[in-house]
Amino acid sequence: MKTVNINEKLGLFSEHWSPKIVGELNGQHVKLVKLKGPFVWHHHELEDELFLVIRGTLQMEFRDRTETVHENEFIIVPRGVEHRPVADEEVCIMLFEPATTLNTGDITNELTKTTLDKI
Repeated sequence: MKTVNINEKLGLFSEHWSPKIVGELNGQHVKLVKLKGPFVWHHHELEDELFLVIRGTLQMEFRDRTETVHENEFIIVPRGVEHRPVADEEVCIMLFEPATTLNTGDITNELTKTTLDKI
């Protein structure tokens, strides 16, 4: 059992769209990731995702609307719902999701991360 300092962990990397595992509990990963620009449209067939904004403003696009998520707010995307995170400026987020969750969901492309670093 150790305290995790979120700002310290965020200072350990600079790349965008590359989640880092900072904790594990009950088959879930706690991840930190920096976002900038648009991601890919995707969905997760079996997993819900929680996006907690630490710094910046996240636009979570859905096919019928866009939700704006500010610092200290979160959004839960239910399984099966197509979505696309967009960050006009760099956004730092924390993700809570099952360890089996692939960052690009049902899509495989150059942004897909099959192995995540633990920091």
